[in-house]
Amino acid sequence: MLTVNVELKERRYPIYIGENLLKDPSVYPLKSGDKVMIVSNETIAPLYLDTVTKTLENIGCKVSNVLLPDGEKYKTLQSLDLIFTALLKENHGRDTTLIALGGGVIGDVAGYAAASYQRGIKFIQIPTTLLAQVDSSVGGKTAVNHPLGKNMIGAFYQPITVIVDTLTLNSLPKREVNAGLAEVIKYGAILDLAFFHWLEQHIDNLVALQQADLQYCISRCCQIKADVVARDETEKGDRALLNLGHTFGHAIETHLGYGNWLHGEAVAVGMMMAAALSEQLGNISKADVGRLEKLLARANLPTISPDTMQPEDYLPHMMRDKKVLAGKLRLVLLKTLGQAYVTTDMDKSLVLSAISACTQTD
Repeated sequence: MLTVNVELKERRYPIYIGENLLKDPSVYPLKSGDKVMIVSNETIAPLYLDTVTKTLENIGCKVSNVLLPDGEKYKTLQSLDLIFTALLKENHGRDTTLIALGGGVIGDVAGYAAASYQRGIKFIQIPTTLLAQVDSSVGGKTAVNHPLGKNMIGAFYQPITVIVDTLTLNSLPKREVNAGLAEVIKYGAILDLAFFHWLEQHIDNLVALQQADLQYCISRCCQIKADVVARDETEKGDRALLNLGHTFGHAIETHLGYGNWLHGEAVAVGMMMAAALSEQLGNISKADVGRLEKLLARANLPTISPDTMQPEDYLPHMMRDKKVLAGKLRLVLLKTLGQAYVTTDMDKSLVLSAISACTQTD
């Protein structure tokens, strides 16, 4: 088992990474008599809910659960209300611990519920998708979507523990694994050129879910994110770098309807658009853009815009993105491969040109 610690000013919490951790009582910061509610969905619950429940009951916890529908389109205030209703019906109080068992949607919604219920209760992240394991479960961002924008309603609220059982990835559809690799590649592109080199050498093993490489990869991504979050928990500076490709990607997700493209698929195309804009500005070479494109393609990820979107479709969504400040568009771009920066109020004609460079032409 590998352990990465997230070090914050007032507190710290561990991320445990390994096999069969769902059955390991030592990784759960709970004791006999504790009240727990597990939030999961209709897809994950049949696979892992019994295992987690039995482990907690063996500790002596009093366990209940609530199941949400599966999918990004259910990352809504209505799903949040389902959790609140279940907590209230069963008389859960401030001493309850909420456990998010599932992918990024479950983690985000359950985390926001924990932040809000009785003004804050403890919660544990048990991410079961690669994207959630390397990104969304770490760092305390919680949110739900609104029809006019992704993740627009939420809070910064940290878990007390993250438990990453890498064997849960064996039950994922390949498309979900590939989507998670987009966030993995992002870390190398923005902050760690050596890790980007490592990914070029090991991406095929990651696609094949080779356990040793997978566990190293997840731990490295979590360490990079933990370091960034420790410096900037509420995204006033460095943490914004983690959004490479996301402003473009969120536009794709919002325009197509949540869930039609997976988050990682949209981010992959968004990273190519950010790279194209970086090249236009003279920051990175055409060869480096090609390296990024090749690595994404080897992870079976898209690198061009959906054929139902035109360049002009992007800007209205991008200008509603939560990273817009004082009406100015903020974008994460690349200085070099392995080093990113944030820029504000980029010339919209250049942005459109970069989007066009990643748009399929007949």
